[in-house]
Amino acid sequence: MRLNLNRRIWMFTGLFLLMTGSLMGQSNKFRIIELRGHSGSHLYGGENLGEFLKDGYSSGEIRFGWQSDKESEWSAKYGQPMYGIGLYSGNIGNADIFGNPNAVFGWMTFQTSKPHRRNVFEISPAFGLTYNLQPYNEATNPLNDAIGSRFAVYFNMHAGFSCQLTRELDLIYGIDITHFSNGRTFVPNWGLNMLGLNVGFRYHYNRLQKQVDPAPYPKNVVEARRKRVSKQANEWIGQNSVSFYAAMGTVQNYAEDGVAEVNRYPAYSFVLDYEYRYNTMLSFLAGFDFFRDESLKPRYPESEDWNLLGVHGGAAFHFWRLAVLLEAGTYLGDDKGKDPLFLRPALRFDWTRHVKLQLGLKTRRGASADWIETGVVITPFHW
Repeated sequence: MRLNLNRRIWMFTGLFLLMTGSLMGQSNKFRIIELRGHSGSHLYGGENLGEFLKDGYSSGEIRFGWQSDKESEWSAKYGQPMYGIGLYSGNIGNADIFGNPNAVFGWMTFQTSKPHRRNVFEISPAFGLTYNLQPYNEATNPLNDAIGSRFAVYFNMHAGFSCQLTRELDLIYGIDITHFSNGRTFVPNWGLNMLGLNVGFRYHYNRLQKQVDPAPYPKNVVEARRKRVSKQANEWIGQNSVSFYAAMGTVQNYAEDGVAEVNRYPAYSFVLDYEYRYNTMLSFLAGFDFFRDESLKPRYPESEDWNLLGVHGGAAFHFWRLAVLLEAGTYLGDDKGKDPLFLRPALRFDWTRHVKLQLGLKTRRGASADWIETGVVITPFHW
């Protein structure tokens, strides 16, 4: 079962990287290489690891990327973002407890300042897969209540500035948060959250230089970076749609649920959603949820008690054929000990107008992981 779950995690991480790769497939001559270093403190809510996390963390990453083409319709709408793939390696604490985590991820960088500014504000989300973790083991690693598997979701959000130093080189600096979690696929799973500072350099180059003048000291020098244009104003769309979302996950129970032996249960989500697409970047959602959580079995022997009903509302940020969703909801009736509030952060890929793929996290007790949702969205109605 562990192998199958790890394959599933690899599959969806690969899907995200392939989607990023399809963007890269454009005939784009402007390329980017970035090197970044990170350092900061852990935000930890567990019980056993405080002593091992007090010294914080350090990590490094390398990113390879492209600057989007100003002639592309989607690029002009979002201010010519940069995008690519990256590799991460971190020292997050005692390697005997945490391992030596590495990650592979896709990333995008949105620059929001005016094009003529030398010091530019930017936001850069990254999503991928963390591996080479040292998971909890009752006999050999009993203190690690943060991570229960060798693989975890990698998420990073950077907010900061890039300052143009030379024709090719930028200084990058800012704050960021990094998150590792497997979404209760394996327990324990307090997860690891790291908040700190980052600094690095971004090197711009033009792949056409070798074709124009490949000499060591070229006389004909092409521009190294694209001159950004101002972001286009968002276009009002005003479209309504109704969707059906079906997803499933697999979970283990925590010790607090009264189950000591190794256990695994399926969990299902069925959602009816109304979505109002306000403009090119933003939409609003509201709908009903039907959950079936078979991990409730140890405390609720009757099958009908594994079902929960809920309502939710939220918003989505749209970029290219991707949508980043955040929904908040509550249960109708008995919440079966999950507490009233649940969240659903998710990433959706609009494959066609009527069929979409979605990967998200359904939470319990506020922001604690309940299960990872892997599913399909069918949108039969638009008006």
